[in-house]
Amino acid sequence: MKHVLVNGANRGIGLELCRQLSERGDQVIAVVRKSSAELEKLGCRIESGIDVTRPEDLALLQNRLGDLALDLVINNAGILSNQSLGKIDHTAIDQIMDQFKVNALGPVLLAQALRSRLAKGSTYAIITSRMGSIADNTSGGSYGYRMSKSAANSAAVSLARDLAGDDVCVLILHPGYVRTEMTRHSGLIDADESARGLIARIDELGMEASGRFYHANGEELPW
Repeated sequence: MKHVLVNGANRGIGLELCRQLSERGDQVIAVVRKSSAELEKLGCRIESGIDVTRPEDLALLQNRLGDLALDLVINNAGILSNQSLGKIDHTAIDQIMDQFKVNALGPVLLAQALRSRLAKGSTYAIITSRMGSIADNTSGGSYGYRMSKSAANSAAVSLARDLAGDDVCVLILHPGYVRTEMTRHSGLIDADESARGLIARIDELGMEASGRFYHANGEELPW
């Protein structure tokens, strides 16, 4: 049995991660800004009212966790909005900055807050996107999301270096193109299939994979 913390857990991929990890016997702590009826049905521990971009909320989470040691943290929180060239106005700029705060800064702040609770041999997994890959960008557009995910990938590599001395593996994982509310239910796979792939990668990958970029299907992705 592992102690697992998942943020962004009230719907979509995060909800499925909580479901599947709970079903296999892990003790799951779901961290959310606002809970959902679907999450509450799972019966896992829920810590609500936590925005990972707010240091005061993370301090509250630290207090709630006490001295609990964590074997796995999955940073799943993310937001997406679309900005295209020629339409980047004041509203779009605000949306881009919001994506940077949640998608790129959020994983760093959460790791900082939970570092003392990450057990030796634990894993810190960041759910990112191949849209953050520069080499894989063949279609352009989506400026805020692409840039924020590139920044998240860069931050994850720094975390891998900084946490190596703590014997903490940092995994950088693309979940696939998943049919969720975030993607307006377009995509190639459903959230349950994505979650199974992510859990399989987390289970099989160790320190040799820390700071490297993987698809949920096991493919190593370009930067």
